[in-house]
Amino acid sequence: MSLDHYVTLGRSGLRVSPLCLGAMTFGEDFGWGASPEDSHAMLAEYLDRGGNFIDTANIYTAGHSEKIVGDYFSKENVRRDHAVISTKFFCNLFQGDPNGGGAGRKALIQQCEASLRRLRTDYIDIYWLHNWDQTAPIEETLRGLDDLVTSGKIRYVGFSDIPAWKTAEAQTIAQFRGWAPIIALQLEYSLLERTSEGELIPMAQSMGMGVMPWSPLKSGFLSGKFRRGGTGEVDTKRSGLVGAPSEADYDVIEALVAVADEVGASPAAVALAWVHGRPGVASTLIGARRLDQLRTNFTALDVHLTETQIAKLNDVSKPKLNFPADNNATLAPMLGFPGTTIDGRVVAGASRLSK
Repeated sequence: MSLDHYVTLGRSGLRVSPLCLGAMTFGEDFGWGASPEDSHAMLAEYLDRGGNFIDTANIYTAGHSEKIVGDYFSKENVRRDHAVISTKFFCNLFQGDPNGGGAGRKALIQQCEASLRRLRTDYIDIYWLHNWDQTAPIEETLRGLDDLVTSGKIRYVGFSDIPAWKTAEAQTIAQFRGWAPIIALQLEYSLLERTSEGELIPMAQSMGMGVMPWSPLKSGFLSGKFRRGGTGEVDTKRSGLVGAPSEADYDVIEALVAVADEVGASPAAVALAWVHGRPGVASTLIGARRLDQLRTNFTALDVHLTETQIAKLNDVSKPKLNFPADNNATLAPMLGFPGTTIDGRVVAGASRLSK
């Protein structure tokens, strides 16, 4: 597989690369990111290899990430229309301004206008609600987003880190009203974080949303730098922000390293390949602070895991899902459904009576 092996995102005609370049690390404003020059080098490498999907947010390095992306695409030899540029709204960049963030109509429109200026573009391909604003009626948010689609300032709508029940409610309202639907869902997903398999991923699959995992390396824990009994070459500044793996995490890390040795790839590449092969996943978000890290991530596209290797990783990382996910997994055989399975668990099926 290559970066130009494009897939449609959710129930839409938008074609994107299997790996999306995340720009959260663009900018050194928070003390640990990449310089504008290094960020531009990563953008150039990604695009030259056929990638077309870049993701940022207004809060990333307080808007500097968007500006770095915008400055790159303002160059004469870079074609803006080739790229799918997405950004997010919700976080308030203006302390003391009650409408500086959130998902109300006034807030989301001003955030969109500000992002357009920083990105130096006329439109945003996917505009993501970054978190759930519990003070704003979801109908107001959806109608505001639909108006932005109608005006041509955004092309598509996405949700990020929103509860499954609220996302399902929003999608149902959008469909009933004929407003722009939610085409994709960003969520944390990795060998060390699989709880989204309980409700979020099945909901996304059922309602036409492409799943976009973020932190597929769990803040670097699955990168190959961490080993039980020693941290190895670990960025202490970054570790100060995200902590360190638990003993249970190290069980997964050791299994990952063993599989990586078998296939002759880096642990990071194997972890990314596992995530990208999961049901419902459309495009996986990758991030890096250095060009060599980004190139290592690209090697995941060439990793092919056997069923035995996948089962080994599945077993060691099996999540404890909240009720009713595990309980519902037993209902299909109880009702006589043929069923389909994920990791050996029956999760769906069609009644024999429907044939």
